[in-house]
Amino acid sequence: MTIPMAMKTKLTVMIINNIDYLDDDDSQDEDDDDGNCDDGIADIYGHHALSCARSKGRIPRHTSLNDIIKRSLTSCGIPFLLEPPGISRSDGKRPDGLTLIPWSRGKSLIWDSTYVDTLAPSHLPNTSRHAASAAELAVKTKVNKYAHLLDNYIFVPFAVETFGPWSHDAKVLVSQIGQILISITGDGRCSTYLRQRLSIAIQRGNAMSVLGTLPESSPLDELFLL
Repeated sequence: MTIPMAMKTKLTVMIINNIDYLDDDDSQDEDDDDGNCDDGIADIYGHHALSCARSKGRIPRHTSLNDIIKRSLTSCGIPFLLEPPGISRSDGKRPDGLTLIPWSRGKSLIWDSTYVDTLAPSHLPNTSRHAASAAELAVKTKVNKYAHLLDNYIFVPFAVETFGPWSHDAKVLVSQIGQILISITGDGRCSTYLRQRLSIAIQRGNAMSVLGTLPESSPLDELFLL
């Protein structure tokens, strides 16, 4: 349903009057756990909400990506552990998951999802010229943190961006899982469905992040009742 122009104007004025602003230097990427902004601060375009480490959509979107991967592996009949004990990266944090049977070359798979903002000021010079450049940079960061595990495990950094691009490693993993699902079910659309579910999860995470920065104001209720 189209929002009337009068309501659009009213909503814009309300946001401008109720939201503080951050300089670009205050933006935080998904993997930066040391968010230094105050809760509720945002810009009128919602860009900061997509990269803020304190965004209300940050944890749900990360959980959603891992839940889809988890369900896919379950459908493939592959046992796994989430946040496996005894395995950690250089900073002490554990990966998102570990398969309990070999994935390739006699090694188990460990994966770690990360979600980076295409429009973050630190990424924009590259993402404006090359698709998925922020995701590929996140892959390099993850690989460095898990360098001491690479000899014993197949490590896949599952990096995606807010605007949709995926890293090469993420595409390969989804393709591999999709092929297993196709061989089990005989449905050639399994891989496509899996990609669609992950893409929807990314957009839902964006929506949660942006909506979480809107000011708490009863007049906004009329927008969500449309």
